[in-house]
Amino acid sequence: MVTRSNDTEFPFRQDSDLLYLTGFDHPDAVAVLRTEGGPAFTLFVQPRQREAETWTGRRPGVEGATAEYGADEAHPVDALHKELPEILKSARRIYHVLGRDADLDRKIVEILEDLRRRSRIGLEPASEIVDPRSIVHEMRLIKSPEELDIMRRGQEITRDAHREAARLAQPGRNERELEAVLDYTFRRQGGSGPAYTSIVGGGVNATILHYVTNDQELRAGEMVLIDGAAEYQGYASDVTRTYPIGGRFQGPCRAVYEAVLAAQDAAVAACTPGTTLEEVHQLAVRVLVEGMVGCELLSGTVDDLVAAEAYKPFYMHRTSHWLGLDVHDVGSYSQDGKPRPLEPGMVLTVEPGIYVAEDDEKADERFRGIGVRIEDDVLITTDGHEVLSAEIPKRLDEVEAWVSSG
Repeated sequence: MVTRSNDTEFPFRQDSDLLYLTGFDHPDAVAVLRTEGGPAFTLFVQPRQREAETWTGRRPGVEGATAEYGADEAHPVDALHKELPEILKSARRIYHVLGRDADLDRKIVEILEDLRRRSRIGLEPASEIVDPRSIVHEMRLIKSPEELDIMRRGQEITRDAHREAARLAQPGRNERELEAVLDYTFRRQGGSGPAYTSIVGGGVNATILHYVTNDQELRAGEMVLIDGAAEYQGYASDVTRTYPIGGRFQGPCRAVYEAVLAAQDAAVAACTPGTTLEEVHQLAVRVLVEGMVGCELLSGTVDDLVAAEAYKPFYMHRTSHWLGLDVHDVGSYSQDGKPRPLEPGMVLTVEPGIYVAEDDEKADERFRGIGVRIEDDVLITTDGHEVLSAEIPKRLDEVEAWVSSG
């Protein structure tokens, strides 16, 4: 558990790799997976203890580790160091993440050294310690049908939460009210809460990429950027929409929104097997620059502006990242030193934006303080893609209708 303040703690959230491999979602657990020399799946867990459970809640215990989580064998976590010599004795290769638990690292090295000293009686220590993340993270990158079912449910919850928040995008409301209804809807519908700290940025706050203060009043004629999505059964959604406060996109706000939407549409359409995230990003950049020129935020030829990276003061982040058990999910972005081609089963975000700082004296005054991002979650399929967040409107008339319904 991680301290929040003094003697309070943040809610426990299981390590994503352990959750992926075992489904076990309680603290102080260690999993041992073996291909030979013992049970295939062993869990070391907190034992049942009435006094402790009175304070911090029910534990599955050793019995629950086998009955509820399918472990072949289970032990109290305090027995791990005692059991390790027998576990490691027949291992030819050990998969273990070094650097997370100094005591465990030290114990493993100590046992291997002892086995080396005893080699004359036929005991041979493992020849290498390998980081298992190189394997597990590639497994996590390609989602199974069961994982996708979970992620689709998370998207349904996120859709309903955005609908409720959009209805509150009215002058005089406070950003915190929109954040509150997001969180309420995530939890009411079975999610564990937000997959990350929700961003609710009205007006100039939308130009701050990771704005999470969420305590300012919404004003007529501006927009509010909501980057908020549910976590469901450990899996994250990651969705951003930008809503017109009061229900109508007006003037420069409308122009910037249209430019971002065109770029996002083009980038989503490019998400097919064989395409790379770099190609998706470069396409989004090009269409964004076309939009910036069209609304006179930039001047010059599109080719020259792209080459000079003249867009970077207004678009300073990448267009995509992997999505899964982590919001910025695991898996390599390159292969053999080159951008990795997209494959069926991968899930990624597509999230271009334009952000004009309120004090940017080089920008046209009409656009200062305007921030827009549109983000969808996209599954790569065998013949193209599926937009998992497609039911959350982003067309101008549909977005206006959602807000006006409030």
